[in-house]
Formats: sequence, C-alpha cells, structure tokens
Amino acid sequence: MNITDIRIRKVHVEGKLKATVSVTFDDEFVVHDMKIIEGQNGIFIAMPSRRTPDGEFKDIAHPVNSTARATLQTLVLGKYFEMQENEPSPAEEYGQRMGVIQNAPGQERLPEQERNQV
Repeated sequence: MNITDIRIRKVHVEGKLKATVSVTFDDEFVVHDMKIIEGQNGIFIAMPSRRTPDGEFKDIAHPVNSTARATLQTLVLGKYFEMQENEPSPAEEYGQRMGVIQNAPGQERLPEQERNQV
C-alpha cells in the first residue's frame, strides 16, 4: 500500500496538539483524525482513537508493524515540517490579510486594483 496524499490541518491554539492529519492510501482508502502531538520526547503522530467506557483510549486504525509506523511517521512529519518552513511570518500574514503584497523584504506594493486608482 502506498501513501498517495497527506493533508494536514494545523491547530492554532497553544498546547500539545499541533495538527490533525488525513492520509490517503493508493487513492482508494483514507484515514482521518491522526494527530501530530508534541510530547516530552519530541513530536510524534498518534493514530485515530476513541475512549472506552473505562476511560482508556484505543486506536481505531493503526499500522500493524514498526516499519509501517516508522514510514508513516516519517512521511507525515516530513510534510508537517515542510509546511512549517513555508509558513509566512506573522508580519507577512498580516500584510496578506491587509492586502499588501510583498515584493522583496522592505518593499511593499499595493494590490492591482489599488495601483490603478493611484
């Protein structure tokens, strides 16, 4: 089975949960609600789970061997860290929301419609 798509949705609240993930296998089967968590020993992925009546959490879906788990974790965390690197800084994000397009550091330019009005 090959992983054909990984979709990551970042959580914008402080805490251990950093993102939720959906992974598609062979363009035919998807597993939702995996989690990227920052633990005491670093960042890792947690499989989708539910709470049992006695308060334990049991995985709903999970890799059946350590090689599959390592491959899944490597690919998911690789995509997560790639997203982190490509994420705009708070200043860039603010500028995008305000409609300022960044040309180069320190050089701003107005959106097309405002340039035509000047």
